Order: sequence, then structure tokens, then C-alpha cells
Amino acid sequence: MPSHRERRQLPYSARRLFDLVADVEKYPEFIEWFVAVRIRRREGNVLDVDQVVRFKGLRARFATRAVLDDPRRIEIASQEPPFKRFDQLWTFSPAPKGGTIVEYTSTLELRSSLLQHAMQALFDERQVAEETVDAIARRAQQIYGTAPHDPLA
Repeated sequence: MPSHRERRQLPYSARRLFDLVADVEKYPEFIEWFVAVRIRRREGNVLDVDQVVRFKGLRARFATRAVLDDPRRIEIASQEPPFKRFDQLWTFSPAPKGGTIVEYTSTLELRSSLLQHAMQALFDERQVAEETVDAIARRAQQIYGTAPHDPLA
């Protein structure tokens, strides 16, 4: 089962990074493979999200459920076809000398082993995880600037 963890220290508060990651409907503006995202239902700290993604010419539409533990973590899951397992976890922890340690873990397994093998040939989970965190870091810099110490930390 492909899984990858990406960990970075960013010079922004956990609050700001949490808010940026939780604002899923903005993903198509700054994460290239997101075509469309819509929050179908919001109930307390739980979001039911419909999304359309595109990788190498292939489009997929699926739903996820996100559980927000503000501002520490975001858990995202789907067992909707074609997924057997689709789990993502974002955590936001204070860094010892300021800023936040962001950790993103993604695990993806398809129901069909044939599709799983085909997907592995087209889809590099490590690269996608790195590019996702890169996109969040660029977006944070774009919105919050490059100040070495975030006043909301």
C-alpha cells in the first residue's frame, strides 16, 4: 500500500497553516491537480467534501470526509470506490525556535489490484506528497509573506 510522509518546518503559526489547509475549496487555485472542490456538508468539525482531481490526463471524482481538530490536526478519509483506503493526515506542532512543524501523511490503496499497479506506474505518492506540502508552503508565503517570525505563532 503506497504511503508517504512529508515533514517541514514553516515560519508560520499552526493557526495560519491549519486554516490554509482546512480551506479545501481554494485548492484548485494553488494545487495543480485539483480541478474542483466543494464542501457538500459541514457539521461541527466534520466536512464532507466532493472533489475532482486530474493526473496525467486521468480525471477522478470522489468524496472525502475531513475531521478538523483545530489547530492541531486534520484527518481526511475515503472508502468510496475506487479506493479501498484513502487516508491523509495533517499535523501542526510548534517548532522549538518558532514557526510550525507541518507533517503530511498520505496512504492510498485501490480496491482493484490491477488498477493499483497501473496507478503506481502513473502516480508517485512521494512526489505528490512533496508537491502538496510545497504548494501549501508557497500559498502561505503568498498570503502571509516571508517574515521570519509569524506574529500569530
